Amino acid sequence: MSLKLFDLKGKTALVTGGTHGLGMAIATGLANTGAEIVINDISQDKLDNAKKEYQAKGIDVHTYLFDVTDDKAVDEYITRIEKEVAPVDILVNNAGIIKRVPIVDMSREDFEQVISIDLVGPFIMSKRVAKTMIASKTGGKIINMCSMMSELGRPSVSAYAAAKGGLKMLTKNMAAEWAEFGIQINGIGPGYFATSQTAPIRVDGHPFNELVMSRTPANRWGDPDELQGAAIFLASKASDFVNGHILYVDGGMLATLGKHRGEM
Repeated sequence: MSLKLFDLKGKTALVTGGTHGLGMAIATGLANTGAEIVINDISQDKLDNAKKEYQAKGIDVHTYLFDVTDDKAVDEYITRIEKEVAPVDILVNNAGIIKRVPIVDMSREDFEQVISIDLVGPFIMSKRVAKTMIASKTGGKIINMCSMMSELGRPSVSAYAAAKGGLKMLTKNMAAEWAEFGIQINGIGPGYFATSQTAPIRVDGHPFNELVMSRTPANRWGDPDELQGAAIFLASKASDFVNGHILYVDGGMLATLGKHRGEM
């Protein structure tokens, strides 16, 4: 198999919320494979700091300040990106939030905010980018950041799980509608990764760290850079006949009920 299948030179990739964490890791991987990188966020400070981090890695990133849940802003800024950089060939719907609140204590406003950012945002972004892909007849790649919560439930993350479950099915329906135009729409479902956000719970003795270690056959948290291969595959010609698929990168967690002490 030729490495040219994974070559992204000449492609423009937009990674929403690509200012930190898994989004930055994915954007870095795409850049190192040749793609021109565009990121957005709703915080100018985060964009400025991220630009410095990318530059330190030798990556010249384009930054735009807009909200993925704002239809008018999305249309305006995608148009700007198309004119100032290039039409988007690869869209990674990474922007998202989580609110850990038991269902009986969660307000409707908080529930709807998570759904808006994690599910409606990818709908708005994908619809706008797909219009250009269809009109130009160039095809393209859309990658939705799903989750293991697209498959499993867990206490206190009802809104997030509902959004990610919806995003899984939205991915499949986008594929059903847009595959004929040469657009591949797939998802990545990350397991638990070692990021700055998870640092407080990645310590010996913490109940959630114990849960992750006992449930993950790899017996460790993932490194954010380990998402790059999946993203590069789904963004490249190597995946031209892969559509509506969710690729779980979870160290095998979804494959097993987990380890049990004393069990043979």
